[in-house]
Amino acid sequence: AQDVVESGGGSVHTGESLRLSCVASRYAYSTYCMGWFRQAPGKERERVATLHTDRGSTVYSYLEKGRFSISQDSSNNTLYLQIDSLKPEDTAMYYCATNPAYSDSTCFSRPNTYWGQGTQVTVSP
Repeated sequence: AQDVVESGGGSVHTGESLRLSCVASRYAYSTYCMGWFRQAPGKERERVATLHTDRGSTVYSYLEKGRFSISQDSSNNTLYLQIDSLKPEDTAMYYCATNPAYSDSTCFSRPNTYWGQGTQVTVSP
């Protein structure tokens, strides 16, 4: 069984919204280091929306404030990504990542980061 599974992607039109879900196993789930990345064909992977911890407080980082937001449902080991006002340039494979062993801003680059297989988002004009 996979430790991280994404879902919720699909084909939509410009201006629509999507909510992606990431369900993690109890070993992989983290409230300190979890987030979403994306990669479009021919481009490098980029951070979309993540959370980590800094001196006891949760820090949220967004590629673009206002259009992306993340939330957690710890009772179901789930991280959500809400994407509003979708644009064709949002077309990419979206990946969920988590690292329960670290909590700083570099946590996704640390060893033993869990990655899902991705969910495809395609936005047409």
